[in-house]
Amino acid sequence: MPVIHIPKAEYARRRKALMAQMEPNSIAILPAAAVAIRNRDVEHVYRQDSDFQYLSGFPEPEAVIALIPGREHGEYVLFCRERNPERELWDGLRAGQEGAIRDFGADDAFPITDIDDILPGLIEGRDRVYSAMGSNAEFDRHLMEWINLIRSKAGMGSQPPNEFVALDHLLHDLRLYKSAAEVKVMREAAAISARAHVRAMQACRAGLHEYSLEAELDYEFRKGGARMPAYGSIVAAGRNSCILHYQENNAPLKDGDLVLIDAGCEIDCYASDITRTFPVSGRFSPEQKAIYELVLKAQEAAFAVIAPGKHWNHAHEATVQVITQGLVELGLLKGKLEELIESEAYRAFYMHRAGHWLGLDVHDVGEYKVGGQWRVLEAGMALTVEPGIYIAPDNQNVAKKWRGIGVRIEDDVVVTKQGCEILTSGVPKTVAEIEALMAAARSEAA
Repeated sequence: MPVIHIPKAEYARRRKALMAQMEPNSIAILPAAAVAIRNRDVEHVYRQDSDFQYLSGFPEPEAVIALIPGREHGEYVLFCRERNPERELWDGLRAGQEGAIRDFGADDAFPITDIDDILPGLIEGRDRVYSAMGSNAEFDRHLMEWINLIRSKAGMGSQPPNEFVALDHLLHDLRLYKSAAEVKVMREAAAISARAHVRAMQACRAGLHEYSLEAELDYEFRKGGARMPAYGSIVAAGRNSCILHYQENNAPLKDGDLVLIDAGCEIDCYASDITRTFPVSGRFSPEQKAIYELVLKAQEAAFAVIAPGKHWNHAHEATVQVITQGLVELGLLKGKLEELIESEAYRAFYMHRAGHWLGLDVHDVGEYKVGGQWRVLEAGMALTVEPGIYIAPDNQNVAKKWRGIGVRIEDDVVVTKQGCEILTSGVPKTVAEIEALMAAARSEAA
């Protein structure tokens, strides 16, 4: 089954929407991501800059977008590498200028080697320049060189721009609202990631290592057509599950321990982000089950308050209420509920927030507050819901039976007109479902 992609027409709509918000007689300039060196002459797998990707879908490095609303000869100009049979033999095919126009919708395309001669002429006479200032120091330097070139000719009638504006505000607000095409791609990424988590649960056995399960994830990602994980996969067994961004992934899996897996792939640069926690043995202990079901209850409370008109923090507040109440009932916290919430006593066990925006970046762009107030949710916004409880192995304030238990449950949701759609529901989540899935896998293997 072919991998789903954002259609070409959508990129054109995005550019049009951005240009509609730009001031008259302005230009927006955006560079592609640079190639990252892994070591010596070995490169990391190339991944396009998310803003550049959002506006173009163009997958190559050494490229620059210029958007010029009202330009007579075409508003979308793309500078990119020329075709080069010798380099393409070594590094793969390039779009070239013809491909930039034919396949990626550019109105005009020029060789990137000619940018110093052409771009200053496109900037000259514009009142305002929009750019991603501060995010790419080398490109900022080039931009100032072009501006200074125009300034140096002011005596000959050249008009340098008099205003520079960060592109982020306009562009990132557009990215916050996901179109039907974007949601379709994110569903695909979520479905592949869900199958990967199921596979890891089925493969789990004492005596394997964390990396054994990471290999199962990677296999399913690639099998589904994902080029890479959306972020470094976390496979954390036992006490490692209490390290929020654990990345070693090399410890042995032991009976009696939980495994926390936080992993997701990306499709067409759109991220998925799923966390599941399950027992190595296939059966939760009473303490593990109690913590797990409390986290699950908190997540369900968050889902119930995600809808248009609710604000961003409602989901977090719902998880705090449920988790704090549950920790009191289990004897892990002592005191009055309101006072414990007010003093943030729960943060000894639940130290992160309930979620983040999701999209082209796993921690996607978009403001969480507007004018000092929590942002009101609207249809099309995508976010994660990921409450957790982590009881440090050396926490002397709790009984020994609780120590070293770390549980997080994370799903991806899109706000709909009625509430929210859970994109990642393809992974078992209740204690009974997880235990049944793991039991079935073991009986098949026996």
